Amino acid sequence: MANITFNVSLGRLAYYASLPAANDGLVLIALESSGLETDAVLRDKDDFAAVVAGTTNEQTTVGRKPLTSVTVTVDDTNDRVALDAADITWTAPTGNAIGAFAICYDPDTTTGTDTDLIPLTKHDASWSPDGNNFTLTIADFFRASSTA
Repeated sequence: MANITFNVSLGRLAYYASLPAANDGLVLIALESSGLETDAVLRDKDDFAAVVAGTTNEQTTVGRKPLTSVTVTVDDTNDRVALDAADITWTAPTGNAIGAFAICYDPDTTTGTDTDLIPLTKHDASWSPDGNNFTLTIADFFRASSTA
């Protein structure tokens, strides 16, 4: 589950995860552990360009991965909504150590820049891509509940 939800996406996650537009999607982006800013700093970033404008860096050698099989489940019994996606596998990945992953909404996967990507959630991780295949298990990457 997410360590933080970026302020810009509070209340929007279920909508974005339902992928309502023609060419939109969710993308997973690895962040290097070195220079990774604190949650308090990152949560105020409004687009992915802002996320990497400070000391936080994208780990580019493993590449960005589209989330597939994204589901939004409304759980009336527990008064919550859960977002899930298929696991992601990298084949023989290498590069700098990873300290977190960000899931971003891309409103148009056919064009755009990092200023178009809306950061949704950040997930702490500790992974050093060493050439061995790696699978990231994704289970309920976001869950929100209502309170009475």
